[in-house]
Amino acid sequence: MSDYFIGLMSGTSLDGVDGVIADFSAHSPPLVLASAGMPFDANFKDELLALNTPGENELHRAALAANQLAETYAQVIERLLTNAADNGIRRQDIVAIGAHGQTVRHRPQEFGVGYTLQLNNPALLAERTGIDVVADFRTADVAADGQGAPLVPAFHAAIWGDATYSRAVLNIGGISNITLLHASGEVQGFDCGPGNALMDYWCQRHTGQPYDDAGAWAASGHVHAPLLTQLLSSPYFTRLPPKSTGRDLFNPAWLTQQLDGFGALPPADVQSSLTALTAQACAQDLRHYLPTATELLVCGGGALNTELMRQIGLDLPGVVVSSTQAHGLPPLQVEATAFAWLAQAFTHNKPGNLVAVTGAKGPRVLGALYKAPRTHG
Repeated sequence: MSDYFIGLMSGTSLDGVDGVIADFSAHSPPLVLASAGMPFDANFKDELLALNTPGENELHRAALAANQLAETYAQVIERLLTNAADNGIRRQDIVAIGAHGQTVRHRPQEFGVGYTLQLNNPALLAERTGIDVVADFRTADVAADGQGAPLVPAFHAAIWGDATYSRAVLNIGGISNITLLHASGEVQGFDCGPGNALMDYWCQRHTGQPYDDAGAWAASGHVHAPLLTQLLSSPYFTRLPPKSTGRDLFNPAWLTQQLDGFGALPPADVQSSLTALTAQACAQDLRHYLPTATELLVCGGGALNTELMRQIGLDLPGVVVSSTQAHGLPPLQVEATAFAWLAQAFTHNKPGNLVAVTGAKGPRVLGALYKAPRTHG
């Protein structure tokens, strides 16, 4: 039996879907046999963004968005299978798809147990692809009084943990999350705060571009120290882990509130300050919780932001800051591979969460299985 799994990720950046076919048979990190992606069109991105906050007829709209997301996932999978055909990988060789879905609300430990909501239609995805789908990874952890996030630290620990020295892995998507890999084997992880979400919003608003390519616009401005101090004053940054966050907190309304009194600033200076916010929030967490770290591996879209990477490096003297590219996985493949890994863990009945990270009552097998009809060739 093969040990090939597909992982799909559409994160809080809302830029599109990343997918991989990963071979877990004898590789660490797993061997990525194929990768593919598909951007969201502007209208779909706007609808997903709107569904992050209450709105008219949102149940109906969310259901339709889930269907559209599943159809997009299916298209990415067909691209993956086409790309993998030269390696002799066939549809029937794939054990399962790990499909995270699109997070639109994340409110763990509120209103009692709380909840986390990822739009998805895994039954439709299984129907379209003829491959079993593992989805709904976060709910079991939330039900066990956990944060349901971040889930990638277990994967980071499995492939990048090292008993000889301490290192960290920083994922910068719409939200940033860090994994602290102590040389002792202890693993910590939590959301640091905003990643690209606020920078992307500000860039779109003022330049019409969906993101600040390589951070060039931010680099053209100057960090405004009083604004940065205001941004960092959010109580979230001093909360103790376990903790997680999302667009429920760090959204345009929050930013508008923080900018009150700073209306005269050039937009490029605001962008530079938002870049510094992401960099400093991540750097201060690493300094505080793992001061012995000598290396920081960065993945997610933020790893492609040259100015952001420069600022992180300035905030962490003595720490080697580099992309995960140099450690076996390109930065845009890490999260998709992590959800392939979580699907594999589910298939083997292994826990996918880390109690020290999410705060759950105990280890839990994460996910739910949607069986596919065996009608595809």
